Amino acid sequence: MPNANEVSPSVLNREQSPAVSEPLRVAPVADDLARRFQEAGFSLALVGGSVRDALLGRLGNDLDFTTDARPQDVLRILRPWADAVWEVGIAFGTVGAQKDARVGDVDRSWQIEVTTYRSEAYHRTSRKPEVSYGDSIEEDLVRRDFTVNAMAVALPEKVFIDPYGGLDDLAARVLRTPGTPEESFSDDPLRMMRAARFAAQLDFEVAPEVVKAMKDMAGRLGIVSAERVRDELNKLVLSPHPRKGLSLLVETGLAEHVLPELPALRLERDEHHRHKDVYDHTLIVLEQAMALESEGPDLTLRLAALLHDIGKPRTRRFEKDGRVSFHHHEVVGAKMTKKRMTALKYSNDLVKDVSRLVELHLRFHGYGTGEWTDSAVRRYVRDAGPLLDRLHKLTRSDCTTRNKRKALALSRAYDGLEERIAQLQEQEELDAIRPDLDGNQIMEILGVRPGPAVGQAYKHLLELRLENGPMGRDAAAAALKEWWAARQ
Repeated sequence: MPNANEVSPSVLNREQSPAVSEPLRVAPVADDLARRFQEAGFSLALVGGSVRDALLGRLGNDLDFTTDARPQDVLRILRPWADAVWEVGIAFGTVGAQKDARVGDVDRSWQIEVTTYRSEAYHRTSRKPEVSYGDSIEEDLVRRDFTVNAMAVALPEKVFIDPYGGLDDLAARVLRTPGTPEESFSDDPLRMMRAARFAAQLDFEVAPEVVKAMKDMAGRLGIVSAERVRDELNKLVLSPHPRKGLSLLVETGLAEHVLPELPALRLERDEHHRHKDVYDHTLIVLEQAMALESEGPDLTLRLAALLHDIGKPRTRRFEKDGRVSFHHHEVVGAKMTKKRMTALKYSNDLVKDVSRLVELHLRFHGYGTGEWTDSAVRRYVRDAGPLLDRLHKLTRSDCTTRNKRKALALSRAYDGLEERIAQLQEQEELDAIRPDLDGNQIMEILGVRPGPAVGQAYKHLLELRLENGPMGRDAAAAALKEWWAARQ
């Protein structure tokens, strides 16, 4: 099968379309399942993204099927065959299953979804699609978002079905809709975001008529639930080419309904005041952060890179000397990040982590020329906590200057900081900095009961620990008594 980056009209043509059956050779579960549906009097076809990915040579362990069987019939067929079955999507005609199977010498686990032929549409004021079942695969395919996802392979015969030219569009690397874009986006406005997501995931272009419809109908996205919008945004941000998808959201006006802080970064230039294009800078920072990922796409890091400067429009000031300032934009940006991510229904933990990274992204620059005290290093590590590695990556990514000398100086300064952190970590437990005395010891030394004074004493000892490093029990006790005496 061709590589995703090698697809061209000469590679994928009508004569070669039966090659879609090739990936199924290593997925015997597909034929096995199809025979069971056939014996029960129903049809089954591999469909949508599974066929697209098969043609691109990137079919994984997730298999999507469509059938004329109704959900209860699907359950009846799957339950005795699958290793696990779930009904989370049954209201929308989808039954999920897991099937473990041995392929050659390898044990694999297949994640399967079987969906009844259907059509769905939104009413003007509805946030949820209304689902009705169809009777033919052609009717099912026309309701799908894009032609490259509107192809199927009937099983077990392995007959390729492509009524809307998806194979040609796949070869041309273009996203079109099976019907008119207006009809498709009216049925489900979230498909406008999917256009941007697939462009980012597959590095495809979006057809001009589709882009026009996205611009004209951007406001329709408002009826889609925040959770569905968030999930699409995550897939886009985690894709190989997020800049492409984000730029499309901004260009079409969709970003105004998803992440309005992003287009707001396109600050108007003033001929008398020079400053960076904050929007373009942000996209570069995102790409540079991606380049530093070591264990696959990192949603926390990528969202922090995308949002790190969203406080700049609100804090921009034109100074008398011709400079432009953005004082405290990291603090403002952290609050804006929390508000936006909360509106998009992100988890509390993710909101907290991304907001914290936005708040801390300038901390490195606050320590001047790199002559850091041990105290400053300890506070930097303490404040970053478990986000330290991500903060390293975000801070390094935030340098987009074209001045090579300045960029090299910043890089060396940060190298120095990381070396200092490593040195201190060998001497002290920086990851778990705490006072030399715990709460019980504080109460014992001062002869007090639990109360506010214990917390205040603990905080004082923590400040001493950050400032001086490990003190030892005796020195800490003496410092505690001195502090206590001064309060009396």
